[in-house]
Amino acid sequence: MIRFSEKQLLLDIKLQATPSLDNFVSGRNFELIQTLKNMLLGHEKERFIYVWGDSGCGKSHLLQAAVRFFIQSGEVAYYCPGEMNQLIQLSDGLCCVAIDDVESLDNEAQLVLFSVYNQFKEAGSSILLVSGSLPPMQLNLRRDLVTRLAWGLVYQVHELTEAEKIDALQKQAAERGFVLENAVCRYLLQHAQRDLSSLMIILDALDRFSLVHQRHITIPLLRKLLNNR
Repeated sequence: MIRFSEKQLLLDIKLQATPSLDNFVSGRNFELIQTLKNMLLGHEKERFIYVWGDSGCGKSHLLQAAVRFFIQSGEVAYYCPGEMNQLIQLSDGLCCVAIDDVESLDNEAQLVLFSVYNQFKEAGSSILLVSGSLPPMQLNLRRDLVTRLAWGLVYQVHELTEAEKIDALQKQAAERGFVLENAVCRYLLQHAQRDLSSLMIILDALDRFSLVHQRHITIPLLRKLLNNR
């Protein structure tokens, strides 16, 4: 029997779940998820997608999931969080480049992205995924780059509603064999990071925390876990 100490649980709560398209709760983003899946499987003609939305809506999850898909298939893919490496260039076997937080790119990095886009466009094989906080034409970037960002598919990533997050948490809890009351869900949403990835990490830690203390999951138990993080 494996026993978890409180210290282990509090460390585990900081870990990030491995992103994939299958563990992304789509909500109003169903069309985007289907388009991404088709693109990764080679069933989509368009090779460029720009996604935008508020912080915590899942943009990074989607980009990392796409890159992970290719890496797990033995292909070459890059995930770049708010930066561009000048060494990235079109080469045999390069399947995907994902640029997160495009508005963070400096002038030099914007030039690199502009060049990579043109190379990918000409070759027509590699996938380019870019995310930002605003629609393309509202970004404070080079105008020629902004134009390129608007040429492909553009999707807003909609954050889940509170009801959708509660439903997702309760379904995950049911799969683990316990009931998560509405009041506990609401307390969690009020006192923790509200993005679904963070909520699921806490749910996992809460499940094991309750086993360590051999107590039902209640608001006092959740409060104890959150206060001791």
